[in-house]
Amino acid sequence: MTIGEERVPHEALRRQAKDWVVHIATGEVTQADLRALERWRAESPLHAQAYAQACQMWSMLELPLRAAARATDQATTIRIPGVRRPIGRRAFMGGALAASAAAAGVMVTRPPLELWPSFSEFAADYRTGVGEQRKVALSSHGSIEMNTRTSLNIRGASGATDDVELIAGEAAVAAGQRAVVVRVAAGQISATNAQFTVRCDGPDVRVVCLAGRVEVDYQGRAVTLRSREQIASAAHDLGPVVTIDPYIVAGWRDGLLIFQDEPMLRVIDEVNRYRAGRIILMNAALGERRISARFKLARLDAVLTQFQEAFGAKVRPLGGGFVLLT
Repeated sequence: MTIGEERVPHEALRRQAKDWVVHIATGEVTQADLRALERWRAESPLHAQAYAQACQMWSMLELPLRAAARATDQATTIRIPGVRRPIGRRAFMGGALAASAAAAGVMVTRPPLELWPSFSEFAADYRTGVGEQRKVALSSHGSIEMNTRTSLNIRGASGATDDVELIAGEAAVAAGQRAVVVRVAAGQISATNAQFTVRCDGPDVRVVCLAGRVEVDYQGRAVTLRSREQIASAAHDLGPVVTIDPYIVAGWRDGLLIFQDEPMLRVIDEVNRYRAGRIILMNAALGERRISARFKLARLDAVLTQFQEAFGAKVRPLGGGFVLLT
């Protein structure tokens, strides 16, 4: 992967970078904190890029954060020991963003936390917005159902095959007697008389066979999936084939998000795909709490209500769909 062309693939790095930015921008910063941050950023180009993306996200959140602070008369500044005058959040984050972007050595073309589509997604033949779903017909009674924030190209039909490129997002494919080939990341999925879902999050891909048989070819490794089987890639390698419940994995087709014993952090990440703005979790311990729940896509505000009632979480709306969860 060329740095800057895709989002940082490691979720752990993204979370660590977010925690650093939140601490620096809202906490009492010491010289030791700044030295520790510099050591963390210098560990690898991916560390530096993750921090640059987190800084970009914070800069976009700055206006709603400042508005909320003014409303509650709790505006904060950053104080660094040895510096007489407090450093304003805007000045600090502007310098931090410039420094981290220089350390990464590239312009980040993938938007931070997918708050807007990338250039390749904008140029796609078909694209769905936040919370939007769309069905695209293929030849010979085949079809593709596009989930939220999904972009794909129809590369045309050649011989007995419909050729599709999934750029980003998630789609459910129904293949009839005419074969359908979906090219995604570093591999492709092909099927005839079968149904499957495929999800692409940057370099990470997940394929689920709902009915029939599906052939997955990823970097030279070929795997056959049967009904109720799933395979996923991570760190550019295929994982094992596992048995899944298609009702849970493909619940979005019925307007549902279904979770079974999932950490709250993962639930929030998934919910954020379907709503404008962002739910921002500020409590790491809360993010580890396990959840089993079913939410209607048409009523996702119930997610925040359940977090409040079940876990005592505090919800702070910032406007524009941005919410702080502590």
